[in-house]
Amino acid sequence: MAHRYDLVIVGMGSAGMVSAEFAATLGLHVAVVERGRIGGDCLWTGCVPSKTLLASAKAAHTMRNADRYGLPAVDPAVDTEAVWKRIRAVQAEVADTDDDPQRYVAMGVEIVGGTARLSGPNAVQVVAANGSQQELGSRFILLCTGSRPAVPRLEGLVEAGFLTSESVFELDRAPRSVTMIGGGPIAVELAQGFTRLGIRTTVLQKGRTILPRDEPDLVAVLTAKLLDEGVNLFVNVETTSVSVEGGRKVVHGTHEGLPATWPAEELLVAVGRQPNIENLGLEDVGVKTGPRGIEIDERMRTSVPSIYAAGDAAGRFLFTHSAGYEAVRAVRDMFFPGKGRVTDLVPWCTFTDPELAHAGLTIAEAEDRYGDDVDVWRLDLSHSDRARAESATSGSIIIVTAKKGRVVGAHILAPAAGEMIHELALAIGQELKLSEVASLIHVYPTLSTSIGQLAAEVAFEGAKRFRWLVRKERH
Repeated sequence: MAHRYDLVIVGMGSAGMVSAEFAATLGLHVAVVERGRIGGDCLWTGCVPSKTLLASAKAAHTMRNADRYGLPAVDPAVDTEAVWKRIRAVQAEVADTDDDPQRYVAMGVEIVGGTARLSGPNAVQVVAANGSQQELGSRFILLCTGSRPAVPRLEGLVEAGFLTSESVFELDRAPRSVTMIGGGPIAVELAQGFTRLGIRTTVLQKGRTILPRDEPDLVAVLTAKLLDEGVNLFVNVETTSVSVEGGRKVVHGTHEGLPATWPAEELLVAVGRQPNIENLGLEDVGVKTGPRGIEIDERMRTSVPSIYAAGDAAGRFLFTHSAGYEAVRAVRDMFFPGKGRVTDLVPWCTFTDPELAHAGLTIAEAEDRYGDDVDVWRLDLSHSDRARAESATSGSIIIVTAKKGRVVGAHILAPAAGEMIHELALAIGQELKLSEVASLIHVYPTLSTSIGQLAAEVAFEGAKRFRWLVRKERH
């Protein structure tokens, strides 16, 4: 079969859009197959709607606590229908601009609507909504089919009905009360946002802590803040069943080993993600899969050399920014000389208030890898002039060093942690010593000034060893 295209991409979410644009800039003949809306989870069910909701929630929270800033506190009359309308307006703005299909068509990308199935190592069969079919031949295929919320096997759950991070933003307004099963980033962000909007919210976490992949000390501080704001947070929970009683959905289980129930108007399930890899014909062409999705190597190649996978479908890091990075690296590997390689250094951020950002190793992970050759440097935001000015001193910066002072981990709990983490991620990637970070002049007064302060402490410690070189004036 003749290769009609250089590249066929299946899925036009975060990974598909970025890879299509990159391939188009290289002058490649590109087609993208999409069965739904352009933009994927990030635009329609993930980053954009959730962060828009959090912005409204933060505004309401600031109004209630305006006395912290020398202003009269006001309890806002929250209409969640208006909040949900704003969410849809922001989505529409993105869809009509950066994610507009015509923008990609103008680049030379051909968008093919329909459901895709691999029909060979270099061919994709597409079935359109009207039943018509066509086969797209291509030198390479990139699978960017994303993921969807996982649904636990819980007695009565399906019968009772439940929300996920997808369906919650399809509502016209928020429910009056919500029980959330799961204690990862999605549940924690939504729980704080809902609570600030006046929605009684309960979080049930199976493990002993929320956000188990993040630095425990900072998670503990964030947990205390969530509890203080009114989030009903329970850890060490085992859920056993769901029932509907008196018009409310009741979760049954145990808390700390004792029987417990949690009733609410609605139930939201946030227990992880499941890759969208069914009905793609992967087995028919020899593409191997595993528990996390499509199996890939360090170059994003599947077991079939002409077929690559990126983003959630490949199961590495389930983040929008990681998906885009992986997809670009895959295209680079396909069409440029040499071999590409994706990095495992992927920073992330949970967008609570304050935000919790993570790059590299936690303290425990560093000690497990490097033993006694680990130092931990910490500066609380109570020492930050900018944090004091903004009444936002509840947070810290933790930097982990090893290998003779090189930065191997960074963790920040701060109002702008997602913005601050990047210089430390770069330091980890470039194997810089923390003392070398001190050579960067940080703008004052910013929260990032604290990173400079912490790095300066290390540099000052090092300078003490050379005090004997200081030229002193003779009297």
